[in-house]
Amino acid sequence: MDALDTSKLLDEELYSRQLYVLGSPAMQRIQGARVLVSGLQGLGAEVAKNLVLMGVGSLTLHDPHPTCWSDLAAQFLLSEQDLERSRAEASQELLAQLNRAVQVVVHTGDITEDLLLDFQVVVLTAAKLEEQLKVGTLCHKHGVCFLAADTRGLVGQLFCDFGEDFTVQDPTEAEPLTAAIQHISQGSPGILTLRKGANTHYFRDGDLVTFWGIEGMVELNDCDPRSIHVREDGSLEIGDTTTFSQYLRGGAITEVKRPKTVRHKSLDTALLQPHVVAQSSQEVHRAHCLHQAFCALHEFQHLHGRPPQPWDPVGAGAIGCELLKVFALVGLGAGDSGGLTVIDMDHIERSNLSRQFLFRSQDVGRPKAEVAAAAAQGLNPDLQVIPLTYPLDPTTEHIYGDNFFSRVDGVAAALDSFQARHYVAARCTHYLKPLLEAGTSGTWGSATVFMPHVTEAYRAPASAAASEDAPYPVCTVRYFPSTAEHTLQWARHEFEGLFRLSAETINHHQQAHTSLADMDGPQTLTLLKPVLGVLRMRPQNWQDCVAWALGHWKLCFHYGIKQLLRHFPPNKVLEDGTPFWSGPKQCPQPLEFDTNQDTHLLYVLAAANLYAQMHGLPGSQDWTALRELLKLLPQPDPQQMALIFASNLELASASAEFGPEQQKELNKALQVWSVGPPLKPLMFEKDDDSNFHVDFVAAAASLRCQNYGIPPVNRAQSKRIVGQIIPAIATTTAAVAGLLGLELYKVVGGPRPRSAFRHSYLHLAENYFIRYMPFAPAIQTFHHLKWTCWDRLKVPAGKPERTLESLLAHLQEQHGLRVRMLLHGPALLYSAGWPSEKQAQRLPLRVTELVQQLTGQVPAPGQRVLVLELSCEGDKEDTAFPPLHYEL
Repeated sequence: MDALDTSKLLDEELYSRQLYVLGSPAMQRIQGARVLVSGLQGLGAEVAKNLVLMGVGSLTLHDPHPTCWSDLAAQFLLSEQDLERSRAEASQELLAQLNRAVQVVVHTGDITEDLLLDFQVVVLTAAKLEEQLKVGTLCHKHGVCFLAADTRGLVGQLFCDFGEDFTVQDPTEAEPLTAAIQHISQGSPGILTLRKGANTHYFRDGDLVTFWGIEGMVELNDCDPRSIHVREDGSLEIGDTTTFSQYLRGGAITEVKRPKTVRHKSLDTALLQPHVVAQSSQEVHRAHCLHQAFCALHEFQHLHGRPPQPWDPVGAGAIGCELLKVFALVGLGAGDSGGLTVIDMDHIERSNLSRQFLFRSQDVGRPKAEVAAAAAQGLNPDLQVIPLTYPLDPTTEHIYGDNFFSRVDGVAAALDSFQARHYVAARCTHYLKPLLEAGTSGTWGSATVFMPHVTEAYRAPASAAASEDAPYPVCTVRYFPSTAEHTLQWARHEFEGLFRLSAETINHHQQAHTSLADMDGPQTLTLLKPVLGVLRMRPQNWQDCVAWALGHWKLCFHYGIKQLLRHFPPNKVLEDGTPFWSGPKQCPQPLEFDTNQDTHLLYVLAAANLYAQMHGLPGSQDWTALRELLKLLPQPDPQQMALIFASNLELASASAEFGPEQQKELNKALQVWSVGPPLKPLMFEKDDDSNFHVDFVAAAASLRCQNYGIPPVNRAQSKRIVGQIIPAIATTTAAVAGLLGLELYKVVGGPRPRSAFRHSYLHLAENYFIRYMPFAPAIQTFHHLKWTCWDRLKVPAGKPERTLESLLAHLQEQHGLRVRMLLHGPALLYSAGWPSEKQAQRLPLRVTELVQQLTGQVPAPGQRVLVLELSCEGDKEDTAFPPLHYEL
């Protein structure tokens, strides 16, 4: 594939999620790839769809066979109007609509040797073995990448031949490891110690690494890659450093990815010596059996001129958009009493178009649920689809309550946060509904199934659920960062404070005519001082905005650091003799502004443009003109800079820094800013690469990393981290949706044992795929009671309704439970430890009356149960009793 045309400009907005998985060089090569797909049944359509979404240069379709009725159950590009048309011609226009940057054409003749020379990649699906052997041999001869794929019922087959000398640049598709250095010794070998908190356990013996940013032992900076040995204590042996200069401070170590060369066999050779990669001897045996079964199928077709029919002597069993496609093709909810509900509160963005095939460019800005529902009905007109744009979360339980879930037979979830997954799973457990759950991250994917009373319920991974959206300590982020993530969170807060919150505060002051004394004192001062103090007047033009941006650069990365070091000098020692600047606390160094440093200039350019946008002024993207302008601007006043930073240094007393005179001065400045039109608060938008939002955050974080000697991340990584972007590609999405579709058949097919279901996990980059039976729900016991997470205690309210006293008596008489404590959410309804007077007040009250009295809540129309929690006398403190459903 060396001759690919990579001259096309890469549409980073469209392919942003895919870029995080594949990288820019691979994407450039994909844009120049010419691909032939032969066979446009269900599998071929899936392959073609993913290639178009991925953005290949051109795609040629080949399938002269006419469309038949059976095609409509698996090939989502075909409809009844296409019957008798060739499958390739009927599929061409819809595929082209997915991505107009891809040239999609149809080849109507035979596949000849001359034709194959026009392509870098050839894919055969559902082809006879004779055709596979002929085309595979020619492709191997001419160095054309060849793939053959087929599905038969619930099993599939894939063969790849990428030639005798195929180079895989990154076998793992993982980001190179980077870690900050604590110390390097002189010796043979030299011992490198990483800073505390670094992921030392990810480095392995034999890894190649390089170094940069080291002070002292500069011979290592940008050296040729060195092999490392990992010691038991986590330190690294890096080779002979005896003759090098003495290490002083700082620097980072970065893993160097090593390409891997793979030799592929041609299909005819591979059939004689099949090679199987699997995880166990059982998997190897199963794979060999499937290989023999496919050989038998090809032989049957050769002898009889047709594939075997069901029950022939030789037989074989054949994340929201993909799921909707599966549902539409299999006819789920297409009957008179059936239906699908699609829930999504988001709107379509351009970045969705590279992997969500139900959307088109003209749909950008429209609600996802509405567009997806209409597109699914286009695949199957009998499908009954209801789109809902309300989020499924605790705020909408009046919408998605008892009446809603009573009409639902199951839930398929493809959510992008563990918090959302946990909530939806809890609702499924509450209402005893099956849950099909899928997720992807780059080349990783999972498809899991949870059945009431059969499998365990969904549980988010403890580490992921705990860390998701968990902010770092404020003090660490502001003054003592030790990771790039710390600096990015700081930069994101800077954006909010400078360009959104300050504008909202000034607008509020302008509208309400309030003074600082009427506002939130020190907090408002801390917010406004950097915005108003760097520039003593409201900006009137681009030069004023640049002057403000330059002043703020020096405030953050020079004067601010010097002020911090006055409070905590580099040689500061704690009472126990430990150096203050040790461990994860790294002593910072002030930066000197340099117009020749691109990151310095980018920060000023981005900050000045954002400041201009906030004030309704025109900006500029001219780097050369900016450099010249910066040479003419006066330098900020050091004393003023120090005072401004002190307002933000929470370790100093705000009241000591700002007396009445300072407040009066700031009020005066605020009056100046309040004259004129309202300011425009800027809402952070990660996907517009022309608005300077990500540029500002990435540049600010990179400069902060330089201050503290932290290995920075590039702009793309910054955008991913700050924007909480999940890397995604269409192939992983399609694979996971297909695996979930297999479980769907089992869920709707009636009661099945746990052994019928499978959890699936895959990593496409490393050919890793595992399926296993879900765990059974854990059984808990208390005296004679046994229960799982799917069980609950049911007590009818009765007529007249039960009092609290009668409810407690019922639980003791029917279940032998002496209730120690009874709660409804956070409200404590009853405690056995209360004094007798308090118990006497509550025991005669009706249960709903008591709940209303304590929470202000009355049962909503259509509400069927109150969910109560209880603990009982004699149980262990951690016993989780089944929820008590008080049936209204």
